[in-house]
Amino acid sequence: MNHTDHVNLLRNGIPAAGGIWADFGSGRGAFTLALAELLGPNGEIYSVDRDGAALRAQAQAMRHQFPQTSVHYCSADFSHTLPQKLPPLDGLVVANALHFQPYAAQTSVVTRLKSYLRPGGHFIIVEYDADRGNMWVPYPLAFPSWQTLAHSAGFAHTQRLASRPSRFLHAIYAALSWSEE
Repeated sequence: MNHTDHVNLLRNGIPAAGGIWADFGSGRGAFTLALAELLGPNGEIYSVDRDGAALRAQAQAMRHQFPQTSVHYCSADFSHTLPQKLPPLDGLVVANALHFQPYAAQTSVVTRLKSYLRPGGHFIIVEYDADRGNMWVPYPLAFPSWQTLAHSAGFAHTQRLASRPSRFLHAIYAALSWSEE
């Protein structure tokens, strides 16, 4: 996948430019860069990953490609309480990161992440469309499984945004979950 693919997976889940968003499990920033493009220079992004080297590489790419975008980097494991307080988020992205959490922990992780959203905030997940993983993607969630988990975590609505073929586990999708304001 390339930058255009990342942007297209997120595009229909972001209602307007600007706002305060976070990318949890952001790694080297493929989806953080996509967020920066979609939010524009008035957007503010919190990028959270436990790999400090990946965050540094991401910061360099961000300075090169989207220098006007305000990004705050937080080196932390998003599956636990963060060491810094976040403002209420308009939206968040968890792209190719939830599948590293064991199935038994996923609902509590998603519920914790949901608590960072302002009322009506958007939760975008990008995940492999499979319920059986492998050593590289141990705990993926097919879209129907995500719908069930999102409902269990308190989201009233979930819709598939986009999907595309993938070399790994056949397909990848993006979905938006939200609750009433």
